[in-house]
Amino acid sequence: MSSNVGLSTPRGSGTSGYVQRNLSLLKPRDNAAPYPKDWDQFKHRQRQPDKEILEHDRRREIEVKVFELRDKLEDEGVDEDEIDDQCDALRKKLEDERKKGKETELSARGLKSHQVHELARAKIEESERLRKALGIREDYEEGSHWKRQEERLRESLAQKTKEEEEAERR
Repeated sequence: MSSNVGLSTPRGSGTSGYVQRNLSLLKPRDNAAPYPKDWDQFKHRQRQPDKEILEHDRRREIEVKVFELRDKLEDEGVDEDEIDDQCDALRKKLEDERKKGKETELSARGLKSHQVHELARAKIEESERLRKALGIREDYEEGSHWKRQEERLRESLAQKTKEEEEAERR
């Protein structure tokens, strides 16, 4: 027994005397309304990649290739000025290719779990391809079909009530 909690001795009680808290106790909730009023807050918003991080990763890939070339040339014993010239030429070539858009498209399969911005970009591209393949408009809003159907129902009810009022007047 510690701090006057539990049994003074567990000898004849049939328990070990180990004290644990009651996990079945339900605490009252603070908010009285069971459902939120603002449904727009809970709509799915796709995670947007940070463009600066993506650009940094692209530049880093170029620098990694340049460093690999530099390392290879240093192992071969090439002159330092020649190494700098070749590295600058490779860097310029890779940057031109990137600007022209020749860089390879990354699929989500080739990415690691820590590349969250690349994964987000790949997911957005995949969603865009799927949207185009299924013929879904860009301004499509989830549940808009039900809203239009409800509006049609209201219009038809309003039309019926107007017709009934006109019939009563005659």
